Amino acid sequence: MSTYGARNAAFIAIGTICGIAWAAGFRAYMVELAGPASTFGWWGTFGAIILPGAITGGLLGWAEALRRTGGRRGWRWLALAPLAFAVAPMLMPGAIAALLTQGLGGGAIAVALMAVGGGYAISRRGPLWSRLVSGLVSAALLAALALAGPGIAGPGLALTEPRGAWVAVLATSFVVVLAVASSIPHRPIVTVADRALSDRTVRPESGGVR
Repeated sequence: MSTYGARNAAFIAIGTICGIAWAAGFRAYMVELAGPASTFGWWGTFGAIILPGAITGGLLGWAEALRRTGGRRGWRWLALAPLAFAVAPMLMPGAIAALLTQGLGGGAIAVALMAVGGGYAISRRGPLWSRLVSGLVSAALLAALALAGPGIAGPGLALTEPRGAWVAVLATSFVVVLAVASSIPHRPIVTVADRALSDRTVRPESGGVR
């Protein structure tokens, strides 16, 4: 494998691992909301949550590898990687009907939209007005997520309770981390000139910086 291919593989692997860790951690937030009614299944847990996390992380890791090597045509579309969290649950039998009639699965769609919109909002790329709109919508959804605990699981998850405050911090911090990662495809590319300047700045033989 070439150095270029090895670097791409390394970034994809790191992103995939981070995505799995993110999804597994966010599953804990879902357990807090569901309480004793929470159940685990191979598809519901791994197919609809862990797998999309791995896909999203891997794609964003690939985006970082491409960004550091000058980008590629259409590579910025990788900013839509978090939509995997919205698509995967809809593949379950009856999921679309449950979404339309009961709203089940709407949370996954909201998480994906917050990640994509939040990533764009903090990227400093694109018109200011569109980033402001994306940021405001994402912030409103994030606030609703933070306040959803008592409405779903009862007063035990109120923000005035230690556990409720922890659940709110858990959810919001996870979404913010995903939004930051989702901003990668919007960031400026690293050009050949940038890499050459970096190579000239650092002296390998001494480890110092000119």
